[in-house]
Parts: sequence; C-alpha cells; structure tokens
Amino acid sequence: MSNVETVTSLADKLKAGLALLAAVAGVVAFYWLGEQTPLVLRVLAVLGGFAVAVAIAWFSEPGRRFIGFSRESYHETRRVVWPSRKESLQTTAAVFAFVVVMAIFLFVVDKTIEWTLYDLILGWKR
Repeated sequence: MSNVETVTSLADKLKAGLALLAAVAGVVAFYWLGEQTPLVLRVLAVLGGFAVAVAIAWFSEPGRRFIGFSRESYHETRRVVWPSRKESLQTTAAVFAFVVVMAIFLFVVDKTIEWTLYDLILGWKR
C-alpha cells in the first residue's frame, strides 16, 4: 500500500467517523431539546443531523460506492415485474389455505399421538 492510498483510506475513515458523529448528534439533539421544545423542531434536528451525515459521507469513496449501489438497486427494482392485485390475492389465499390445512393436519397428528401415548401405552386417562 502506498502513502497516497494510506492517506486516502485514513481520510475516508475520518469522513465516515464524522458522518456517524453527525447522525448521532442529530439523535442526541432530539432528546436534549426535551419535551418543552415543539416536536417539529426536534424532528428537524434529527433530519438535519442525518442530512449533514449524508453530505459528509457523499465525499468519501465508500459513500460514493454506496450511492452507486443505491442507484443500481433502484434501477433494478424498476425492472422487476410486480404481480397484479389478482395474482397477489390468489397467492395469499393459497398460502392461507395451506396454513389452515397444515394446522388441521398437525392437530390430528398431535391428538393421535396423545391418544396413543396416554390412553393405550401409559393408561393415564382411564
């Protein structure tokens, strides 16, 4: 690793640390402002902390990679063929029917094992 790569890596770590610190500062400000401060201002403090964190992270190499990954993920979700409402309802109904049938099956198996074990083998329910 050359000196330039080491300095760049150290700078990226410093930027990531500052971004984390800004995000934490926003959350701390939310609680520090307390109940007497309007909720809108407290929420703005959190959003401001996160905005500063994103702005700092934007200029680091991992931040740029993450933003690129986010863009690619967004474009990938746009290419997905989502099911229609009818397909979703049919799939949900099939899953629900399967769960009901499985519940009945497991109930019957449980009661059969209970009857076999406690009545026939052990004789506890006589």
